[in-house]
Amino acid sequence: MRARKAARLLRGLMVAIAATGLAVSAEAQEKKLKIGVIYDLTGPLAGGGSELQYTGAKIMLDQYGKTGVEGYKIEAIYADAQSKPDVAINEAVRLIEQEKVDMLLGFFSSAQCVPVAARAEQAKKFMWITTCISSAVLADKNYKYIFRPQASGDQFGMMTMDFIAQNAKEKFGKEPKDLRVAIIHEDGAYGVDVSKGNEAGAKKAGFNVVLKEGYSATAPDLSALVTKLKRAKPDVVFHTGYNPDITLLLRQAREQGLKFGALVGHGAGYGVYEKLKEGLGSDVNYVFNTDPISIWLANQKSMDAKLPPVIKMVGEEFDKVKPGVAIRSAHVGMAASNTYVFMTEVLPRAIKKYGGVDPDALRKAALEVDLPEGGTMLGFGVKFYGEGTPMAGQNERSFPVVIQYIDDKSYVVWPKSQAQREAVLPLPKGTTYANQ
Repeated sequence: MRARKAARLLRGLMVAIAATGLAVSAEAQEKKLKIGVIYDLTGPLAGGGSELQYTGAKIMLDQYGKTGVEGYKIEAIYADAQSKPDVAINEAVRLIEQEKVDMLLGFFSSAQCVPVAARAEQAKKFMWITTCISSAVLADKNYKYIFRPQASGDQFGMMTMDFIAQNAKEKFGKEPKDLRVAIIHEDGAYGVDVSKGNEAGAKKAGFNVVLKEGYSATAPDLSALVTKLKRAKPDVVFHTGYNPDITLLLRQAREQGLKFGALVGHGAGYGVYEKLKEGLGSDVNYVFNTDPISIWLANQKSMDAKLPPVIKMVGEEFDKVKPGVAIRSAHVGMAASNTYVFMTEVLPRAIKKYGGVDPDALRKAALEVDLPEGGTMLGFGVKFYGEGTPMAGQNERSFPVVIQYIDDKSYVVWPKSQAQREAVLPLPKGTTYANQ
């Protein structure tokens, strides 16, 4: 009797030990980082660059999904913002409250970023912005949990004005004060912010601004704007838009005979060459775009040695998803690079130094990132402005470049330190919009 009782006790003890072991094992397996990823997979912004950003981020998240980071499993939960700010907000709230994600990542549209950042901060959730550039997302907000490694919109606008100012005399044969420029933009947070940079840059350069006007990115007709541009007779048109509004504007400009010396775009729709080519054909030749550099155009010789193999991997994975693309969009590499920075610089530090993946651990780790120029696949470094500064959470070392599309290739033309070739300015005689 005693032997049977002892055997039962022993079996019970073994079951208890096994159960404890299983609990410990389950707990170990449950160490994970849940990331809510939001981009536009449908609607006009999808083709304007957001889907490509999603592709770049997913390539990187898939890689870390296989390996994990410092013992943590990486689980990405994707949501479609549908090119609508209200949907982006609702999806962010759903991911935080229902899916119980640890953080948010992504965001293409500044019109979505501004309200979502406010919600994330209110919920004390860490948010890592790969894309949207509007200064309004961070300016004077003093957020604690919102970080953006990406260049800001005013930098885009200032960069292009400096580019034209430095080339005015040599390329256009005019002093900057005699150069006629038009600033047109979609009227959301993104377009308004870039246009402010354009205005500040134009004032600094002394340009003659002959037209400045915003319009709705969903407008069905832009012929009235084209008429105003015709009357203004600009030498250079600075345009900030998505797609299909870029295509609509330039098709109507062709139909109405608008002429100018150069068209300078600022990211978003101008960063998706395939869509530009599809809508404009050969008229896409000699168009300029401003964006963080494509990782496939960045100077790898001045880059951290561990990065070129990662660039190669991203390119190979992208080619599997979208084979036969003439120019790999900068959008893909932008999201991949900015996601990689989080995975290699922020997350490991948060886990090892601050004990986990809670918002404060991630925040402290982000504030300690200190990468010099050449420390990212985009060529720039990373150091975030801290709390109490006007642009808290913004990467102070980021910068865009100006590229030009020529014969199905893209070349960096500005700044000179990154340039691969001289810019073709003004538009060559005989091309559709050339004013010579």
